[in-house]
Amino acid sequence: MGLVTANLAISLDGFTAGPGQSLEQPFGAGAEALTAWMFETDRPGREQDAHLLGVLHANTGAHIMGRHMFGPGRGAWDDGWTGWWGTEPPYHAPVFVLTHHPREPLPMAGGTVFEFVTDGIGAALDRALAAAGEQDVEIAGGAATVRQYLRAGLLDELVLHLVPVTLGAGERLWDGVDAAMEPVEVIASPTVTHLRYRIARPD
Repeated sequence: MGLVTANLAISLDGFTAGPGQSLEQPFGAGAEALTAWMFETDRPGREQDAHLLGVLHANTGAHIMGRHMFGPGRGAWDDGWTGWWGTEPPYHAPVFVLTHHPREPLPMAGGTVFEFVTDGIGAALDRALAAAGEQDVEIAGGAATVRQYLRAGLLDELVLHLVPVTLGAGERLWDGVDAAMEPVEVIASPTVTHLRYRIARPD
């Protein structure tokens, strides 16, 4: 069995998304500052960013995400909504979406299949681990979903991409989290610092 991992871009004041998330602003106002570095990895001095992005998901066999990461809707599903990513999402593996509303599995081009889980984070993890086999399971986000797995002691590794900006409001990662984390790697570049933590599972 592989690891249960997560990686998130985060501001200096602990936000992983800005306020006012919507169809037009999926990650909220100001959140483009958190992800701009991902589109600049071909610039001089960003080789370490490009390398990390290249290997981060190399051993991922399944993903878990919250409903709000899959789409902006609330309540009953709009079956016409198939995600933010077009016809070929970047996951290329099973993705288990946490929701309170049942929906049939949604196969997409490139090997991504969204499956909708209504019976909680433990059931989603069991299904993801079974699908991943010897590979890792990534908790893809958003912050509320990663928080749930941290609080439950179900995460093995967390990578934070610390961006030197403050958002002042939005979706915070650390609210209500009390996890024993050991820093194991720091990778610095001109616009972001990557922090890898090993998380102690409770006895």
